[in-house]
Amino acid sequence: MAVEGFFEKKREPVEAKVGELTPQSRAVNITAKVVSKTEIREIPMGRDGSPHKVSDALVGDETGTVYLTLWDDNIEKMNDGDSVRIENGYVTLFKGNIRLNIGKYGKIELAADPLDVEVNTENNVSSRTYEQQRRPFRGGGRGRGFGGRDRGGGYGGNRDRDGGGYGGNRDRGDRRGGGGGGYRARY
Repeated sequence: MAVEGFFEKKREPVEAKVGELTPQSRAVNITAKVVSKTEIREIPMGRDGSPHKVSDALVGDETGTVYLTLWDDNIEKMNDGDSVRIENGYVTLFKGNIRLNIGKYGKIELAADPLDVEVNTENNVSSRTYEQQRRPFRGGGRGRGFGGRDRGGGYGGNRDRDGGGYGGNRDRGDRRGGGGGGYRARY
């Protein structure tokens, strides 16, 4: 059974077991036991490059285990052997492997009722590799603006090929000119 929360047109998180997680799983509530945590790493993030702490915790239940990515203050909330409750979690792919995340709309806390099961470490859902879809190019950088490669128009444009700038295509005799506007005689 695939756990898909938001993809089933539901806004409410759904209860899930670790072994049921798929790359499409969203808005899931999971109770799991912490098997282990990796060393804390500091990585620069954001526009200013300020350091953030990150660690991966292997968590699981009787159906399997998964890596849970923990950021900053959430790292200290748990230790090996603790039972945790993840609410409104979601799955992402990191290098083709499933990672459970908390995000800004989710939360993690010690479970009110400790999980009293043997964790199934044989079924690590994070060890399966999935085909990861490439994210669409978002533009930016040098080159084309809104007008696209062969249109020459729009803000930015490709100055080498299209005339660039706002509006027009110089090569095709467009009077708006591109490259910052202006007039180009037609002769």
